[in-house]
Amino acid sequence: MNQSKKVWKQWLYCFVFAVAVIVVYKILDNYTYIKGWLDNLFEVIMPFSIGILIAYLLYLPCRKIERIYEKARLKFLKKRARVCSIITVYIILLILIIIAINFLVPVIAQSLIDFINNFQNYYNVAMEKIQNLPDNPIINQQFIQEIIQNVQEINLKQYFNMERLTQYAKGVADAASSVVNIFVTIIVSIYVLMERRHIVEFIKKIIFAMFDFKVAQKIKNYFNRTNEIFFKFLASQVLDAIVVGILTSIAMSILGVKYAVLLGFFIGLSNLIPYFGAIIGVAISSIITIFTGGLPKAIWMLIIVIILQQIDANIINPKIVGNSLKMSPLLVIFAVTIGGAYFGMLGMFLAVPIFAVLKVVIIDYVEYKNRKKQVSMEEEA
Repeated sequence: MNQSKKVWKQWLYCFVFAVAVIVVYKILDNYTYIKGWLDNLFEVIMPFSIGILIAYLLYLPCRKIERIYEKARLKFLKKRARVCSIITVYIILLILIIIAINFLVPVIAQSLIDFINNFQNYYNVAMEKIQNLPDNPIINQQFIQEIIQNVQEINLKQYFNMERLTQYAKGVADAASSVVNIFVTIIVSIYVLMERRHIVEFIKKIIFAMFDFKVAQKIKNYFNRTNEIFFKFLASQVLDAIVVGILTSIAMSILGVKYAVLLGFFIGLSNLIPYFGAIIGVAISSIITIFTGGLPKAIWMLIIVIILQQIDANIINPKIVGNSLKMSPLLVIFAVTIGGAYFGMLGMFLAVPIFAVLKVVIIDYVEYKNRKKQVSMEEEA
């Protein structure tokens, strides 16, 4: 009987393996069709995904305001604490968006348009200065000459092709003008915030129905820990990026750097990506400042920004972010590199919390195996 069971299991494993091979082959054989189908699917579910993400980010503010309303004296507010908290958060968010549209967006947009329109002049001036560099005896060396020659051969104008930029702008405008998607996103986010307790309970019921109690409890614990890691990382990184962007814009404005707000905004945005983001943001801002203000101003700007980055790394970031993820710098750099290589900028941003979750799972598994071995060794002794 046992022998027949073993044979049956072996045949079952072989069958499953064969089916898996066929499925993989069919996927590779119809890759173009499947990719097109997945692209269409992602396009359809994108508003729902964004709505869930917005609800996820607004959950903590909603919860805190809801607790305030629950303690209110008015019965109306107590009974409808959740609805009132969601309305309050969305009103605050709307006010912030209006302020950004009226004050920040016009400045950044005008700076960007001005830079694109004047880029040819900046480019010509920079190339003229580079061509005159060989006359300086201090840098009259062969390897410097090779660097200058390579820089002169780079056609930077192709990166600022007006037709390409117009196409990008049109694509952004088309995406922003999709009223249906925006409406669906808002409705989904409000629904998730309203029904979050029921949604979580429903997911818990499914998990406990599918798995035994111990496994379900572990899944629940990992879900809570994953949620905590992601929320802490996202909230702290966004807040840190805003602080860095504001401080950098102010410092550049005092220094007299052209497009200070635009560059400060860009450095703050790039600061969302750990380690590499700050380097990319500062490097690109320095190159733009060389074009618009000359090398001396770019050097001063670089010094000021490096000082601000050090203040952020040693004072601001630890206060806001802290060591909540408990990851070594080497692991963070590895995570960002892998995320960027496979999933671009979004991968670089989300790689750190994903690797933090994987680290937690691996550590728990290793500790579990060690405990199991220790128990078996004690039993043998």
